[in-house]
Amino acid sequence: MQPTIEPYSLPIELLTTAEMAETDRLAVAAGVQSLTLMENAGRAVADAAMKMVPPGARIIVLCGPGNNGGDGFVAARLLRERGYDVALALFADRLRLSGDAAIMAARWTGGIAEDWPALLDDPDLVIDALFGAGLTRPIIGDAGGAIVIINLNQLKILAVDIPSGIDGNTGAPIGDYVVNATRTVTFFRLKPGHLLLPGREHCGDIVLSDIGIPETVLDVTFDAEDNPRPNVMPAQFHNIPPLWLAELPRVGTSGHKYTRGHAVVVSGPAHATGAARLGARGALRVGAGLVTVASPLDSVATNASHLTAIMLKPFEGPRGLADILTDARRNAVLIGPGCGVSIATRLLTQVALEFDAACVLDADALTSFTLDQSDDPEPVINHLFTLIKEKPDRPVVITPHDGEFKRLFPDLTGDKLSRARAAAERSGAIVILKGPDTVIASPDGSAAINNNAPPWLATAGSGDVLAGFITGLLAQGMSPWHAACAAVWLHGECANYFGPGLIAEDIPEVLPQVLTNSIASPYRRSTSSIVLRTTPS
Repeated sequence: MQPTIEPYSLPIELLTTAEMAETDRLAVAAGVQSLTLMENAGRAVADAAMKMVPPGARIIVLCGPGNNGGDGFVAARLLRERGYDVALALFADRLRLSGDAAIMAARWTGGIAEDWPALLDDPDLVIDALFGAGLTRPIIGDAGGAIVIINLNQLKILAVDIPSGIDGNTGAPIGDYVVNATRTVTFFRLKPGHLLLPGREHCGDIVLSDIGIPETVLDVTFDAEDNPRPNVMPAQFHNIPPLWLAELPRVGTSGHKYTRGHAVVVSGPAHATGAARLGARGALRVGAGLVTVASPLDSVATNASHLTAIMLKPFEGPRGLADILTDARRNAVLIGPGCGVSIATRLLTQVALEFDAACVLDADALTSFTLDQSDDPEPVINHLFTLIKEKPDRPVVITPHDGEFKRLFPDLTGDKLSRARAAAERSGAIVILKGPDTVIASPDGSAAINNNAPPWLATAGSGDVLAGFITGLLAQGMSPWHAACAAVWLHGECANYFGPGLIAEDIPEVLPQVLTNSIASPYRRSTSSIVLRTTPS
């Protein structure tokens, strides 16, 4: 059973490890003692531990050399005071501890175990306070050995900040030793590594705790000459409804279908029309006032036999599609699903980009630009990006999965968040790098990480529905980055709402209920495994 989340309780900002360190510094500058922050962090860990094991349980605390270890010393002291059987192992030289960690170590009077392997003989809970999100090099020595034991024995593990061995910025493992936590307690704001894979899988459930860092550290302040001085202004966000809900289109009492935009979805040939219809259904369900399937002549009969509320417009070749898009009321176009990987699809995509209508380029519309007889597709791909940038005010969203991304951006490597940002900057488009940890990136550097997609969403045609959701929101005038973020979250939430056994056709049909829940209370039936403790004890 998943934990519940109160409406709007989770903050949207994600902080890098450097930004989190800066929030600590700013909190201290604002008058909060650093020892108070550590005491509150340790108390949050102790509180979480008490929810995982019964009173009097045997708890082993593994402490490292830095502030993460300091949090562990606090948790150990508090749990011992509350009647738990607590033992502590320190994977560092106690005499070399410094700062707040040294002070908290001195307050621990329970002794430090020498034979740490013996401690790990079937405890009720292990607290991983070895290394936090700021870890920069692989874990070695006894700490690595301890991680091997607790993982192999499948012990119940509570991680402090982030499981030891995970990069807080990327979610990637640093070296061979990584803790597989049952639950993770982190503080003030989540980090990207809590949401990006594989880090998210190592975290287990996540408890986000308020430890007394003032919210003002995220504000913009002004100097004596009234110049803005930003404090910590993160550019990465958790893709949850508070990020985009204010922009989600509402149906007003004076509105009608012509005020909610007209989406066009370009169909493929007769044997591959289903993808376009899935996209069109998604666009209609998400609220576009009118949706038209632009159909090649050979697929008109097939499409006509399946469409009712969605209109049908035949066309022949690039000139025919241009005639359809000449009508400026058709203000959003989706091309790619089922169109086929071909020069013909490339030409149709180029036509779509000649107009002012918002464009969603999906699937075959992207791959068609990686075809080149010289085996060097770079000039053709760059031509696509040039076309996108020629109209900077015209929204364009591209939706590659990992395979398509590698073909479009073969030189971009590294973590998913950085790759998506670099691709958005290069292409001039909003990039949705799809997957179980989808990243939505804007050319201005803003990025969001999505974490609500269940495994059964990976089914044939689901990406076509997602592209339709984006197109329908763009048709209604939603800004492109927020439209992309909203579409991705709604897409995942539809799959959660339906449950296992989902097929792509189900997704648009459950959207009305998901939209109702999201607008009224985004977390009425949340599937997230992240909970918030709102005040320090």
